[in-house]
Amino acid sequence: MNVYRNFPKLHSPCVLTIGNYDGMHLGHQALIDRLILEANNSQKESSVMTFEPHPREFFSPTNAPTRIISLREKLEFFELKNIDRIYVIKFNKDFSLMSGNDFVFKLKNQIVAEHILVGDDFRFGKNRESGVDEIIKSGIKVTTLNEVKLLGERVSSTLIRNALASGELMRAHGFLGRPYAISGKVIHGKKKGRELGFPTANIHMLHNRPPLKGVFIVKLDNKYGVANLGTRPTISGINKLHLEVHVLNFSEDLYGQHVHVTFLKKLRDEKKFKSIDKLKTQIKLDVQEAQTFLSKL
Repeated sequence: MNVYRNFPKLHSPCVLTIGNYDGMHLGHQALIDRLILEANNSQKESSVMTFEPHPREFFSPTNAPTRIISLREKLEFFELKNIDRIYVIKFNKDFSLMSGNDFVFKLKNQIVAEHILVGDDFRFGKNRESGVDEIIKSGIKVTTLNEVKLLGERVSSTLIRNALASGELMRAHGFLGRPYAISGKVIHGKKKGRELGFPTANIHMLHNRPPLKGVFIVKLDNKYGVANLGTRPTISGINKLHLEVHVLNFSEDLYGQHVHVTFLKKLRDEKKFKSIDKLKTQIKLDVQEAQTFLSKL
């Protein structure tokens, strides 16, 4: 898999899909699967163009949607699908002002896209001035895919964000086609969990605005545990969400490892306790509830 962060001039034609892929949900997966099918049938390279940051983060950073998936997690997904080329385009002022015609020129002459697959609401160019008609006029074949529905509802990143924020993990799982997970590197923390008698693995998240928070039963790679995703109000209080996992029946060193934390069930919201002892009592109850839940799996 080759990853480009610009528009290099290539000579081999490709089949391309374009989108934010901000959830990698069932709708996104349908596009990727169709992309792979079309690329194989035409014996051309499969290519994906995505954007970093999300355009709404650029235009309105304070009101931008929370991140379901980080760039690294997106790239991991594309690699599993054996996509040939990934274009990670920096969404900045210059790109936001690019005309639709200039964008189509790059698609045709630099990326050499001979077939483009997009959602049925695809727009591009300054002020979203252009659509698929402008691409078709350039001689590039375009296929638009209809929205994907599940149980009568349109699958969307907004729907998934709302489900995760309200703790409806199974609902989010259905629309994602997989359990929700966050990946990151285990880093050294302040050892507060160890002082409480519940040592934790501190996960460095590459997206600092995840769509959920609270205390959860999780799976860390092939091990189970209890995770706190929040601001630790009782101990110190921090500005951004922090993910730490107490792995059950485990004492080995995880520092430096890149791990995946899969969220299985929400236990409760995070809260500020009146004392450290009350916090420790609650953590014991959380662990007991997790053990009961896991014993039934």
